[in-house]
Amino acid sequence: MNIENLFIKDITREIQGVIKIGQKEEDTIRLELEEYVVTEELQKHLDTFFKAYTRSIEQPTDKVGTWISGFFGSGKSHFLKILSYLLDSSIIIDGKKPVEFFEGKIKKQELLNQMREVSVIPSEVILFNIDSKSETDGKQNKMAIVQVLNKVFNEMRGYSASIPWLAQLEGILDKNRQYIAFQEYFKEETDLDWIEGREELFFNQDEMIVALTKATGMSEESARIWIENGEDNYSISVDSFAHRLKDYLETKEDNYHLVFAIDEVGQFISEDVQLMLNLQTVVEDLGKLLNGKVWVMVTSQQDIDSLTENMAVTDFSKIQGRFNTRINLSSANADEVIKIRLLEKTKPAQDTLLLTFDEQEAALKNKLEFENSATMRFYKDRNDFSDVYPFIPYQFNLLQKVFTSIREHGSAGKHLSDGERNLLESIQQATLKFKQDEIGKLIPFQTFYESIEQALEHSVRSTIIKADQNDGLSMFDIEVLKLLFLIRHIEELPGTLKNLTTLMLSEIREDTIDLSKKISESLLRLQKEFLIQRIGDRYLFLTNEEQDV
Repeated sequence: MNIENLFIKDITREIQGVIKIGQKEEDTIRLELEEYVVTEELQKHLDTFFKAYTRSIEQPTDKVGTWISGFFGSGKSHFLKILSYLLDSSIIIDGKKPVEFFEGKIKKQELLNQMREVSVIPSEVILFNIDSKSETDGKQNKMAIVQVLNKVFNEMRGYSASIPWLAQLEGILDKNRQYIAFQEYFKEETDLDWIEGREELFFNQDEMIVALTKATGMSEESARIWIENGEDNYSISVDSFAHRLKDYLETKEDNYHLVFAIDEVGQFISEDVQLMLNLQTVVEDLGKLLNGKVWVMVTSQQDIDSLTENMAVTDFSKIQGRFNTRINLSSANADEVIKIRLLEKTKPAQDTLLLTFDEQEAALKNKLEFENSATMRFYKDRNDFSDVYPFIPYQFNLLQKVFTSIREHGSAGKHLSDGERNLLESIQQATLKFKQDEIGKLIPFQTFYESIEQALEHSVRSTIIKADQNDGLSMFDIEVLKLLFLIRHIEELPGTLKNLTTLMLSEIREDTIDLSKKISESLLRLQKEFLIQRIGDRYLFLTNEEQDV
């Protein structure tokens, strides 16, 4: 039986491994809801969130902040997106509310009941990545957070997202029930739809003034002054934004809720005290003024305590107090998701793999060993082997650490920084590479280099590209070099010969003595070419700059 026939679901199918904040197509939402795996950990987090959210429906509260943290690949963006589907009352898929997709996934009946109750509350959710919605120089402005929230709120209402003072005018016209008439008059004058014409406002300024006078009855002079001075007279503050939202809520049902779901706030704020204070003030004022009707959910790689500890300000108790609901996703959750979404086996495959483990258990235990390393997880038992094959359990956690280390040390380009190459995609790509192999094949760790290669900076890739073009090096030498790059910054796993041998194991029955000898010969050739350096019993990948030194 070959590897591609082991799985219940087609391993070649397209998987939404990348969570693109902003996607709203019905097919995309259906697929995400169907494939979302609720682990025990995620059920606890859903329970935490819905208890807090339900309280805001039952009684007024100023506790409206939710902070979702977790390392790269832990699923925090996915969790935020799924929450946004569950809260948004306008989303109906195949005649069903999103909560109905969770009926077989949630074991706790009380939680499921709360989710159902919340799903009938009239609500809108604005889901977005803050970095993609901020202006180019947005971070330099201490009011950046409220400006982005104001922008996405305008966009949600159909007003101009790029010109805030114009959105304010649109809002006034809308409130006075003159907006539709204004758009019609504008089209008469320009033969353009307003949504199209407003982006080139100053080319259509005179026509806009005519439309404004006809729709509102104001004089042409007043309309011209309004438009010409609109930008200069416009300002936005946290307080004025909160009152804008209050006015909007007054046009809605009594129990209406609005949720801002903001991805990657931690990355946007970084260690900028002013941005953190702006976020705190926004959440504080929305909580006080709107009594729990408007929520702010954010994601960050760091939990709020560690983020604030890094800032040069001592009293952050206020900020921490604004985000009473805190959810920290762990990497263990990612392991479980991978097993269920990707690696779940058919019954015949399970039976074969269980027998394989029984026959090879002793050999595997002897081959799977690391030295001078942190604890690495191997197969617990025959069922664990069946669940994660053709992978080895330690690989999931180690791969996440590799992603994080590459990003932290500036080796990654934009793709990896945005999380576009995540754990799920890498596991799928590695499986596809060996899909024709028979049972007995193991995925060697250097295989994962391919899934991140395109996201790496050219200066990093160039070392491996040049090595690949070197006639004095073999394909196997390049594989060893890729592996040393992957673990370059993983302190808890030194690049010793024994550790490299374990990482490169590619067959259950492989002779590790032969493999070790082969790696040792490669290391000598790579040293000779100044591509790696030996320090004691450790081997280190050298960048272009380090090779020059």
